[in-house]
Amino acid sequence: MSEKKSDVSRTVATGPQKMTPSEAFVETLVANDVTDIFGIMGSAFMDAMDIFAPAGIRLVPVVHEQGAGHMADGYARVSGRHGVVIGQNGPGISNCVTAIAAAYWAHSPVVIVTPETGTMGQGLGGFQEADQLPMFQEFTKYQGHVNNPNRMAEFTGRVFDRAMSEIGPTQLNIPRDYFYGEITAEIPRPQRLDRGAGGERSLNEAAELLADAEFPVIISGGGVVMADGVDECKALAERLGAPVVNSYLHNDSFPASHPQWCGPLGYQGSKAAMKLIAKADVVVALGSRLGPFGTLPQHGMDYWPKDAKIIQIDADHKMLGLVKKITVGICGDAKAAAVALTERLAGKTLACDATADTRAAVIKAEKDAWETELDEWTHETDPFSLDMIEEQATEEGNWLHPREVLRELEKAMPEHVMVSTDIGNINSVANSYLRFEEPRSFFAPMSFGNCGYALPTIIGAKAAAPDRPAVAYAGDGAWGMSLSEIMTSVRHDIPVTAVVFHNRQWGAEKKNQVDFYNRRFVAGELESESFAGIAEAMGAQGVVVEKLDEVGPALKKAIDAQLNDGKTTVIEIMCTRELGDPFRRDALSKPVRFLEKYRDYV
Repeated sequence: MSEKKSDVSRTVATGPQKMTPSEAFVETLVANDVTDIFGIMGSAFMDAMDIFAPAGIRLVPVVHEQGAGHMADGYARVSGRHGVVIGQNGPGISNCVTAIAAAYWAHSPVVIVTPETGTMGQGLGGFQEADQLPMFQEFTKYQGHVNNPNRMAEFTGRVFDRAMSEIGPTQLNIPRDYFYGEITAEIPRPQRLDRGAGGERSLNEAAELLADAEFPVIISGGGVVMADGVDECKALAERLGAPVVNSYLHNDSFPASHPQWCGPLGYQGSKAAMKLIAKADVVVALGSRLGPFGTLPQHGMDYWPKDAKIIQIDADHKMLGLVKKITVGICGDAKAAAVALTERLAGKTLACDATADTRAAVIKAEKDAWETELDEWTHETDPFSLDMIEEQATEEGNWLHPREVLRELEKAMPEHVMVSTDIGNINSVANSYLRFEEPRSFFAPMSFGNCGYALPTIIGAKAAAPDRPAVAYAGDGAWGMSLSEIMTSVRHDIPVTAVVFHNRQWGAEKKNQVDFYNRRFVAGELESESFAGIAEAMGAQGVVVEKLDEVGPALKKAIDAQLNDGKTTVIEIMCTRELGDPFRRDALSKPVRFLEKYRDYV
């Protein structure tokens, strides 16, 4: 990590003072403890950028602004505070839309600063002009538009406050001519909410349900991580003797070494988690919106307990009962609510107390069975995958089974690791194999599901936590959308390790062509040069892995180079063209054709 200049000042101007709007903007960033911003320099905000360095702010120049948005997302999710992204008005800002959408569905407090065409040119169709507020209105919790230079500090402070209070991205839109001039401003101090546990009535109702529950199950969601409430979730689980399942793509919301941890729900999740929640008579959804994709049937199991009483706890009241029918809704902080429920159950005899040992044995048995199944599940067994395995056995080179690779990577993961995964077939199968001991360790594009996410996000995470090992998983399709950010990692001394699964196909969509379109493959094949070689050309280390016993050592060596030598490494895993389950079996229908020329395409 590069050092900041020694003469920087992190003190903030106090009281009303004469300053320029650029100074008001930058001073408000300092007041909100901003030290890193991701983006690409532009003339639209150059007057403010000129004083970033003496304010103690580093602008990390990226290759593409979507990468900057994802870096800000990773930075925010690791640090628990704001990630900031900025770019040139027009195309620089429009490039960020996908990343802000991903941050929105990850409930990530990203602040996007969007310098805009000057006020005297708006509406004239000038160079790089765009109406930038509508671009982000679906994916932000609040949009601040500076309508007068005198309000620069006010709006800047507000977007930071609202990102934290609303738990999601906010936008600060600034006409480029409003950075200039002379104003009198007072820098606002950050305002942070002290969130409560929820209403007394709803907490009491939930405690009564839990006192009578015979097989309670806890879903530990992203809200537990955001509230720093893992220990409090653990205390509630231990009082109830309840199995704890992770909500979809929040595998870091409960320690995997805990005897009551059962793994994630959702696509390619844990069969143990699914079988155990299916037994529940009361479910505590702690800090989870119970998103539709995270509770879909999987592994042939429609596991959601239809007759169970559901207690849902979420900081956003609009999420309560939105997706699943609930019995009690608690609008509150996940950590505080867990404490309040544990206190209400203390000293009481619960219906589940008598079966604590029996349920512990059931939990262990289901987990052991799932681990055994994973050990034995060395490759996919559907007809297409078996055909591909047989076909590739006759080709030159060694091709590894993705599941075996993922198991070896799991075994080789270092302590305190942070992992980001892209969207795609192998990345999603990794859901079964990614286990964590601490929160703020796992990052995925959540329900927005965009490709090109993993690498820039882990770079942002590494910038926020430079002492932690940082690993990205990507398939070769998604990798093509983001690999250029290896240059950002190398240029700016933010070392990471990327694992690229090279199977030469868009696997997730190809699975649909297998299941619904009689293996008529259109635009699904990917042939490319060596990704390891491309990495070396960009200044990183590149490693090609073709043998299973090389997987773990390759990861360990790359992590060592990352932590001790500041080196970025791309590990290219040569994989078979096996395909996992489709993302959603209900997503497509069997084709019907009426015109004669298309009759055979069914």
